[in-house]
Amino acid sequence: MYLYLVQHAKAKSEEEDPARPLSEEGLKNLKRVSLFISKVNLSIDEIWHSGKLRAKQTAEILAEALKITNISEVKGLAPLDAPEVIAEKILKSDKSIMIVGHLPHLGRLTSLLIVGDKDRKVVTFQMGGIVCLGRDEEIWSLRWCIIPEILSEL
Repeated sequence: MYLYLVQHAKAKSEEEDPARPLSEEGLKNLKRVSLFISKVNLSIDEIWHSGKLRAKQTAEILAEALKITNISEVKGLAPLDAPEVIAEKILKSDKSIMIVGHLPHLGRLTSLLIVGDKDRKVVTFQMGGIVCLGRDEEIWSLRWCIIPEILSEL
């Protein structure tokens, strides 16, 4: 089983637009990441997002690139939500899931899964980047990461 964790792409500031849609820079970087991963044979069964506009837009762009139709808003993915709720939901699933969310939640979830301590930082997320975790039996490990900055202009 694989878990793909995505911090939403860069959004406009609250002053610029209170709804916080993706910024032009965020869209540009996310399209680069989307193009790259569309060429990799990822097996993702569903995409979950927090429901916040910036996360929903990021999820929709990734879903389109990956040709995934099973995309849904899931409670428990807000920035300050307890990571244990989603960790439990993930552990009950046998599907490969992509989660599009926010900090600090994603970082805390990753730490909880990998080292069992949500407060111990193990991964630094970047907007529009993807962190792939894999599970062998009951052990989670970091498999790979992609961030927009390492991809050349495509």
